[in-house]
Order: sequence, then structure tokens, then C-alpha cells
Amino acid sequence: MGVITLVMLGSLAVLALVGPALWGQAADRPNPSAVLQGPTADHLLGTDHLGRDLLARLLVATGLSLLLALAATLLGATAGITLGALTAVVGARARRMLGALINLLLAFPGLLVAMFFAVLFGAGGGGAVFALAVAYAPGFARIAQTLAAKVADTDFMAAARVLGLRRHRLLLRHVLPHIAEPLMLNTTVAAGSTLVALSGLSFLGLGVQPPSYDWGLLLSQGLDRIYSEPLPAVAPGIAIVYAGVAFQLLGEMLAKAAARRTGPRRTAEPAARPAAVNRPASVDHVLEVEDLRVAIPTAAGVVRPVRGVTLDLRRGEIVGLVGESGSGKSLTALAVADLLPDDAESTWRTHRFLGADVTSLTRKERRGQLATGMAVIFQNPASAFNPSLRIGTQMTEAVRAHRDTPRDQAVEQALTQLQRVALPAGRRLLRSRPFQLSGGQRQRVAIATASMMRPDLIIADEPTTALDVTVQRQIVDLLRRVRHDNGTTILFISHDIALVAHTCDRVLVMYAGTIVESLPAHALATGTRHPYTRALVESVPDMTTDRGRPLRTIEGSPPDPYGDTPGCPFYDRCAHRQDGCAEESPVLSPLVPGHEVACWHPLPRPLSCGQRETEEAEK
Repeated sequence: MGVITLVMLGSLAVLALVGPALWGQAADRPNPSAVLQGPTADHLLGTDHLGRDLLARLLVATGLSLLLALAATLLGATAGITLGALTAVVGARARRMLGALINLLLAFPGLLVAMFFAVLFGAGGGGAVFALAVAYAPGFARIAQTLAAKVADTDFMAAARVLGLRRHRLLLRHVLPHIAEPLMLNTTVAAGSTLVALSGLSFLGLGVQPPSYDWGLLLSQGLDRIYSEPLPAVAPGIAIVYAGVAFQLLGEMLAKAAARRTGPRRTAEPAARPAAVNRPASVDHVLEVEDLRVAIPTAAGVVRPVRGVTLDLRRGEIVGLVGESGSGKSLTALAVADLLPDDAESTWRTHRFLGADVTSLTRKERRGQLATGMAVIFQNPASAFNPSLRIGTQMTEAVRAHRDTPRDQAVEQALTQLQRVALPAGRRLLRSRPFQLSGGQRQRVAIATASMMRPDLIIADEPTTALDVTVQRQIVDLLRRVRHDNGTTILFISHDIALVAHTCDRVLVMYAGTIVESLPAHALATGTRHPYTRALVESVPDMTTDRGRPLRTIEGSPPDPYGDTPGCPFYDRCAHRQDGCAEESPVLSPLVPGHEVACWHPLPRPLSCGQRETEEAEK
């Protein structure tokens, strides 16, 4: 099938290029003695009303027919794809307006739209091209809108927004390359239908006008004597069908080729390198948030997944954020990074980043602040990168956009960052695409990319969840190295209690959208005072866990996120609850320096092994 397609397309290309040179004179030379002749040895398809050879005119018309069809297709595809893809980079209100415009344009039949604008623009080849472009643009816009919607919610688009890239960069570098393949296939197939539609307009007298001619005009002229001499009318129709089938087969061939593309190619994980020189971190605050709340309207009511979170992050520390799924950890991070969904609303009493009050900044200033001062490492390294762009492009994009760094210098910086995360410092890796790297390599590249701007805060949203234990340890070591080298603050979100205790300096425990305990990481195993935190720690098995007994679990389920029940959110699941706990919600209060608990009746410190043995001996 591929050979047949190439032969058909090649024959059309050859005729379009050499047809005017070989048969142009015969096609335009009138012969009054051979007017309206039927097929003969000298004129295989006969002659027209001026005695011109119809076969020569048919062959010469190939170039103009294909040129106008391709021009109309490209114009319509460009306008429609741009309109549809814009929905992925504009705000919620503009997205709704663009969607409504696309729906309105699709409500009108394409052929009627083409005929209307052909009359409006004036009969002729140019008017027909623009009319068909207008008619076909809404179809391309709907396809692009659907494809772009899938790209808009990806992690790499969120990362690009954190970098503060402008909309035209988002569109050209992240949206269009990612949806280009299916759009190219649709454009190829549409070229055939555009050729048929263009011939139809010429047939109706709204397209190409004499003395120019295309297949549609030749078909119209041959129709006058179809009953006496059918070949002058049938031959242009065969040419139209032939070209339309060729474009259709090309689209199918490209689709099959895309489906046969090989999957990800895994490469070996390089060995880690020694850590770099340590640099002392300052103690000033990087982030201060007080009473952060997030509300998401739904058909069933308003969901409040984050309810009054207060946190402060000091320069150079790694702070862990732990809790059950649905406790609000990721949404808290997204609210801090301005990456909440469009329908979500966030409020706060205080929100300072790098000492600046967020509410006092303009949108442009806030974008620049996030782009240079904050980076996000997402949970899934496979979705954190745009699969259609090379690693080097994605690593150097931010420094080139915000610091006007020359390309060669940006590449050298990227190579340096790759060395720091123990990846081979070669340009071959920068030319690779994300699917060519293993999971551990992708996460290393994500850390290197986050370090390119030397941000003050890195939000690591479960960066080790999809990795095996060995690679987890390497990734944690890399994050520590970044902290030591740059004095970077890291908010480390995870479900792994043991990993957080080993990695972080301080731990924040979230439950039902609030912080219920803040304590030093070294006290997580033996110094927890909130019943929820104690239950979380006890549910993690260790080497001393009795394998013959079931693992400890937390009975019950978190409170309804739609509701607003007074009292402690952990009341229904707490084994130590008292009557007063259901009346008023506790606030985060200090127990000792560096340790805060939101509980009316904090638990006593658990006994150590030696204390437990002494107590048992006394009994």
C-alpha cells in the first residue's frame, strides 16, 4: 500500500511540475478547425469549444488544482489549529469564549459556509481558497481543542507555567509540538476533501475563472455534452478522485507508521558521584503562609480540601509534608505555586514568598517571582517532561526566557547541572527525548532542570514514589546536595514516613486539609503527640514488627470534604477522644520549642525501650 501511495503522489507531483512546460502550448492553442471534436488519435480526450486539446488541459490543470487545494488546506489548518490550541494557554474566561466560538462555527454546514464566502470574496481562485479555509477552520479548531485539553493538565505544562513562560512560548514549544502528529494526519486527509470541494466550487462557477482552469472548471465545461461525448466530463472527475484517494492513502500510511513507532528505550542508570562542597544555609524565611484555604465548586457542592493551613519554610531546610491520600498535601503545594485548577479558589490571611506579599504583586511580577524563585518536581517523571521536546530544550528554556542567557551558555549550564546529578555530561543526553531515558534518569534530569534557575524553593511532590528503593536513596541524596550547594529550601511531599524521617529536618503532618502536628524529623519515631501522627507512625512496619499479627491500621475514614462539622476533624477516628473534642476545632499550638500540635489532649511521650523494660521489671 505504501508503494502504491508513493507512486500516486509522485505522479501528481511530476505532472504539476512538468505539465505546463510539456503541454502548456497545446493546452492554450486554439484550433478553429477542430472545435468540439470527440476522442481521436490526435486528441485522445477530444477538444473544447475553441479546439484546444482536452488531455493537455487536463494534465496542465494538475498544478493549479493541487496548489489551490493545498493552499486552502494550510490556511484553514493554520487558523483552526491556532484557535483550538489557544484554549490550552489562556485563562478560564477566554477558554470558555473560544469554546463557544468554535461551537458556533461548527453549527453551520461547511459547504454552505464555503459557498457563502466564495460569493462574498468574489468568484475566482483566490476567493475560493479563502472561502474553503474559513469553512474548514472550525473542524481543525475542534480537533486541536480536544487534543490541547489533554496537554493543558499535564505536569510538564504545570512546570512550564511555574517557569513563567509566556503564552506564545507555551503554545509553540509545549502545546503544538505535542499535538502535531495527529493534526498532520488530519491535515493530510483534509487535503483530499478540500480538492473535491474546490473542484465543486469551480464547477458551480464560484471557483477558478477563465482563462485559468482547474479540474472543476474542465468538468463543468465537459458536462454540456456528456450524453454525446462523456469522456471530456468523466476524465476530470477521474483526476479529482485519483488525487483525493492519493491524499487519503497518504494519511492512512502516516497513521500506520505512527502506530508502529517503537516504545521507550531504556538505558543503564549511571553510578552516583561524590557530593559537592557544602555551603551553610541562611535562616531567613523563604515562604510564609497563614490560614491558606482552597475551595473547589462541584455539582454536589463546594469541596474544601485545604482548610486553614499555616506553614513557614526557612532557607536551606528540608520540610516533609505527610498524610493520607486526600489530606490536601498536593493541593497545598499547588496553591503555593499558583497551579490550582481554574475552577479552584484559594484564600489566605498572609502569603509571603521571598519576603514579598503575594497580594501586592501584579500578575507579571508574580510570574517572574515564581519563575526565578520556585521550581516543582512532580511525582511522575514520565509526565513531567514534554515528550515532543528534547531534554536540552526543556532544561535551557527558563534561563533563556528569563535571564536572556545565550544558547551556548545555557547548554553549558545544563551540562554542569547534569554532572551534579551524576548523569554523563554529554550533548547526546541533551539531544535525547524523555522516553529514551529510564525513570531514575528522568527524575535526575527533573532535579537538574529545577536547579537551572537556582531557585530559593523546590516543591518535590512525591518525587520517589514511582522509583525502586535504590533509586529512591539516590534521588534523596541528590535533593540534599542541591540544598547544600544552593541553600535551597525543599518542601518534600511523601507518603513514606520512614523516608521523610530520614530525609527531612522538620515534618508537617496533614489531616483533612489542616496541619495537625509540626515536629523535628528525628522525633517522628518516638516523640509524636497527636493521635493521628502516632497512628501513622505505628502503621509503618519495622524490623521488630511481629509478622504473625495484622498490621496496625487507622479505623474509619476522613471527614466529608463537603461538610463543615465543628470540633476536631479526627474526632470520629480517635481512640483518645473526649466529649469536649467535638465542640471546637483545636488550633496548632506549641508544646515545646520546635514542636506544635493541634489537639486538645496531646498524648504523652511514648516510653523508650529501656523505660518499658524498667516498668515491666518493677511490676
